[in-house]
Amino acid sequence: MNLVLNPLVILSGLVVGFVVGLTGMGGGALMTPILVLLFGVEPLTAVSSDVVAAMIMKPIGGAVHWRRGTVHKGLVKWLVLGSVPSAFLGVFILRRLVPSAALQAHIKTAVGVALLLVTAGLAGKPLLKARRSERDDTGPVVPKRLATLLVGIVGGLVVGLTSVGSGSLMGVSLLLLYPRLRLSELVGTDLVQAIPLVASAALGHLLFGSFKVGLTVSILIGSLPGVFIGARCSARAPDRVIRSALAVVLFLTGLKLLNAPNLALAIVAPVAMAVGIGAAIWPSLRWSGRPDPSLPDGSGKAVS
Repeated sequence: MNLVLNPLVILSGLVVGFVVGLTGMGGGALMTPILVLLFGVEPLTAVSSDVVAAMIMKPIGGAVHWRRGTVHKGLVKWLVLGSVPSAFLGVFILRRLVPSAALQAHIKTAVGVALLLVTAGLAGKPLLKARRSERDDTGPVVPKRLATLLVGIVGGLVVGLTSVGSGSLMGVSLLLLYPRLRLSELVGTDLVQAIPLVASAALGHLLFGSFKVGLTVSILIGSLPGVFIGARCSARAPDRVIRSALAVVLFLTGLKLLNAPNLALAIVAPVAMAVGIGAAIWPSLRWSGRPDPSLPDGSGKAVS
């Protein structure tokens, strides 16, 4: 077997793995476009290799959150019941289509649309959190069985077809359904439910897909330590900074996959980055100099 490793793919895997461990999102949404746009990998091969790598990567981050107790097991159960069979079905449908340049273009377009949907969900997170109150944050989160099952079915189908959604789309859907879910529980639940989902999609790609061993191993060498470090840091990460950066990256990548002209991207990119930076630092600027009643002396400064 001729195993050729790509150092740049390894580095990309490290970065993407860290983002996945930190936020529970961004695996297929980032890695697949990186493989297609930067390394010239055919979309079908990129999807297959990325999903197979994610099958090994996801349990690393999931195990860290499981030990911390930040996994809602009831939600995991209903998501998995819907996502596992539909993910396998998505891969089977994808492979039954006649491989062609048109098919590759359709896959590329599907990934681009999925990324823009994810971006909209990420941008809407602060609005969802603003709906919370002290009363909303009390009591256990009770699973909405049918709605959660449908999220699993739709999310699994999207993962099987594009490799996008095991974290990004599913995480946003969970936040829409369960605005009371703590962020740490959202990330932990998202990572753990993705393990059987991605395993099902990976099995389908091993049987029907176009995965390459060298490409998959290159992704894993970088992503395994990345996802472990990201999961360890997730409790301390400033959520608004990660969310803003991820939204900007996914937005621009989605536009590129949808064949947006380079001139348009050159104009949109600085605006998107400025908005992302503003969203990340605005809360700090807004509250600087104001007393924080939650701190011991009420002065806005922690007591040493």
